[in-house]
Amino acid sequence: MESFGTHDGPGIRFVIFLQGCKLKCLYCHNPDTIAMEGGKEYTTDALFEKIIKAKPYFGKKGGVTVSGGEPLLQAKALIPLFRKLKEAGIHTALDTNGRILNHFGKTLMDKYTDLVMLDVKHMTEEGYQHITGMKNNQTTFNFSNYREKSKKTMWLRYVLIPGLTDHPELLLKLGKHFKDYESIEKIEIQPYHKLGVHKWEALGWEYQLKDARENTKEELDKAQSILRPYFKEISVN
Repeated sequence: MESFGTHDGPGIRFVIFLQGCKLKCLYCHNPDTIAMEGGKEYTTDALFEKIIKAKPYFGKKGGVTVSGGEPLLQAKALIPLFRKLKEAGIHTALDTNGRILNHFGKTLMDKYTDLVMLDVKHMTEEGYQHITGMKNNQTTFNFSNYREKSKKTMWLRYVLIPGLTDHPELLLKLGKHFKDYESIEKIEIQPYHKLGVHKWEALGWEYQLKDARENTKEELDKAQSILRPYFKEISVN
C-alpha cells in the first residue's frame, strides 16, 4: 500500500497493489506481484479504515486506486470495498491490463469505479505476445469497448520502449483505434525505466530487456506529437 501516490490517477491517491497477474510483461516493475500466491490478506473493513485515515490528503481530486498485479482477478472481493468508498464520497480508480471482463468485473466497474486506467501493451498480436507472454491482444480492445459503451471515464496508459513500442506506425495505429472514444479523458505515456530490475534479480528471474535504453526527450516529444491529434490530453508520467 502507498498512502501518498501521485502517479496513479488524479490528485493524491491511496494506492493498493493486489497480488496476482496472468501476464508476465517484460518490463514489469512489480514482478513480485505476478505470482497468484503470497501477499498479505486484509478484510474490507481493515482496508477501509486505513483509507479513511488518509482521506484528509485527497482534496477534491484524489482518492483510491487499486493496482497490482491485476486487480480484476479479485473483482468480487473489491465490490464491497468500492461500495463503502463510494458511500464515503471517495473517488475510485482501477489500474488494469483489461484481460478480465466477467460478471464481477463489470459490476465493479459499472457501479463503483469512477475511473478505469487501461494499460495498452501493444497494438499487434505479435507484439502483445512478445511483451506479455500471453495470446489474444483483442482482450484489450474488447475491454476498452465495454468501458466506452458504459460512458464512464477511462484513461489509457502506454509504456514507450525504444525499438519495441515507439515505432511511429504503432503510435498512429493506437491513435486511430481510439480517436472516436468519448470516454477517454487522456492518455499517459509512461517512459521506459529499469527501476524494477532488482526485483527480477531477487526472484531469480532473467530480465530480458536489460539492453533496452531509456527514452530521450526527443523521442518522448515525437510520440506526443504523433498522438496529439487523437486525444484530448497527453501526459508523460
